[in-house]
Amino acid sequence: MPAWLKDAIFYEIYPQSFKDSNGDGIGDFNGIIEKLDYIKELGCNAIWMNPCYDSPFQDGGYDVRDYKKTAERYGSIEDLVHLFEEVHKREMHILLDLVPGHTSEEHPWFKESSKVERNEYSDRYIWTDKWFHGAQGLNYIAGESPRDGVYVLNYFKCQPALNYGFLHPEECWQKGIDDPACLETREALKDIMRFWLDKGCDGFRVDMADSLVKKDDESKSGTSEVWKNVRKMLDAEYPEAALVSEWNKPQVAIPAGFHMDFFLDWEGNGYNLLMRNIVDGKNNSFFHKDSDRSVLDFFDEYLEKYEQIKDKGQYCLITGNHDMIRAAFYLDVRELKLAYSFLFTMPGNPFLYYGDEIGMRYQNLPTKEGGYTRTGSRTPMQWDNTENCGFSTAFAKDLYLPVDTKPGAPNVAQEEQDKDSLLNMVKEILAIRRREADLQENANLELVYAKKDERGFAYRRGSLLMLCNPSGEEIVIEETSLPKVGEKLFTIGEASYTDGKYMLGKQSFVLWKIA
Repeated sequence: MPAWLKDAIFYEIYPQSFKDSNGDGIGDFNGIIEKLDYIKELGCNAIWMNPCYDSPFQDGGYDVRDYKKTAERYGSIEDLVHLFEEVHKREMHILLDLVPGHTSEEHPWFKESSKVERNEYSDRYIWTDKWFHGAQGLNYIAGESPRDGVYVLNYFKCQPALNYGFLHPEECWQKGIDDPACLETREALKDIMRFWLDKGCDGFRVDMADSLVKKDDESKSGTSEVWKNVRKMLDAEYPEAALVSEWNKPQVAIPAGFHMDFFLDWEGNGYNLLMRNIVDGKNNSFFHKDSDRSVLDFFDEYLEKYEQIKDKGQYCLITGNHDMIRAAFYLDVRELKLAYSFLFTMPGNPFLYYGDEIGMRYQNLPTKEGGYTRTGSRTPMQWDNTENCGFSTAFAKDLYLPVDTKPGAPNVAQEEQDKDSLLNMVKEILAIRRREADLQENANLELVYAKKDERGFAYRRGSLLMLCNPSGEEIVIEETSLPKVGEKLFTIGEASYTDGKYMLGKQSFVLWKIA
């Protein structure tokens, strides 16, 4: 495990929408540099930046046209290297977004692979042997290339799947994972990683990490073999490089070679139930004041996975990301404060999506660059009350996406001046996390009080005890097994301890030192 991950707190940046430094209406590398001090003062010491490679942007940059070239809209490779340098000057780290499962259909590899004549890229992608032979059980495209065959997709139509092989080949056109062509794809992936690590990035968040080997078994043994091989290279050549997977199966991803895995927002799962759960048109998210959920709806799923990997890697919780509707769509500011306090005091490296710290709102927008319902969560960061909320000096009509101009739209400058703002609360709890060693370690979580028919709960991390009451009613917890407490380090709402009784005011959260 890279040493720097011990206390890493990540800030996710969608580069199109963070800060425009040159007035063209879209964010860029130099704009990010301008705001690095803000990120550090917020309490984050690491960054995950969404794809910044050359792309036709049919899927927000996740359709890569050239892995070793930056998107012109963001700046040059030299600008990106300068960003790496400025990040490191502040004793911070930065992950790039790696897209290993597919490229854009405009990638030179795919153009060569599509040709009738055999060449070194003919097997870089997955093709059937005849134009009328479909890829059964997989999405594919026919009739769009000179080559006599159909090609397999990894997701959108614009994303042909790279060929890492099939776990159990059944057709003549299916190659095994140890076929020379599939091994060449694997080596090409390593080459891309080396290229950017040598230029100064500190690792990668891996998009669709489980999607490499096709018709893999439930345990993803074929895809895991690929990642174990990649990790072996990293351990030998770049031991401080970090890998985080978009997988949501840490019991598979961590043994496969990843240091971290995300708990993702899948409909009805434990994470979804915390902040984004709508049932029959009613908000029944746990942190919504009027919900009837118990926190066990989350912990029953979380703990099973956490226990399997707690000594081996990190299972990371997120406020949101570029693929999710913002939490502020479901929760008000008080509810967000409780939810974030919980997320930022749990194990694993936390990830804060840009703008979530001020409660940026979801905007109902038409799709752009394949965003669909996700587009409204990718709007420009709101820095102040000036034109375009301080994001850009461009005309409003020229912005990549519109800023939120409706009454009550939050911004950084305004919240910095409000001691009770969500932003200042985030700064406070992150400072505590950085200060308290027991909040940095992974293998020290104990759920000490939670019941199916109660809203309040308590959990312990080493010498710290956290209690939360998300409901609109005061509650008292009398539980002899709970430890006695001393100094109160952090509070939202009212909370007290007297003679073994824990009083939690409505919508409250408290962090105590254990006596």
